[in-house]
Amino acid sequence: MQLNLTQPNLMHCRRLFLEGYAVSMYIGVYEHEKTARQRVIFNIDLYIPLDINTPKEDRLEEVVDYQFMRDTVDTHAHKGHIQLQETLCDKIAETLLAHSKVKAVRVVTSKPEAYADCLTVGVDVFRVKPG
Repeated sequence: MQLNLTQPNLMHCRRLFLEGYAVSMYIGVYEHEKTARQRVIFNIDLYIPLDINTPKEDRLEEVVDYQFMRDTVDTHAHKGHIQLQETLCDKIAETLLAHSKVKAVRVVTSKPEAYADCLTVGVDVFRVKPG
């Protein structure tokens, strides 16, 4: 997952990412998906302007902590059964984008065990704050 260079307002951003974060959760619309957890793989990109995310004193408080991405995923993944990956992606993206330093976010989810005859199925959402 890489910066979309067609977004000129993101050219001076740092990309933070969480890649391949696997969570076992209840998700899906089919009956068999409502009774057993499935593995969902999360890939997240956050775009944060360099001028507010470049540490001067090498301290965690000067940047956005990676843990914020993991905590956001965990919060939404464990709220209870979710029907659609689209809903999950949108809620996670909304929460991440609400952070004051985050300019844009990309959230990708995939369910590698959804079908035996394909690698994975998933959803990809990209949001940019207005202005």
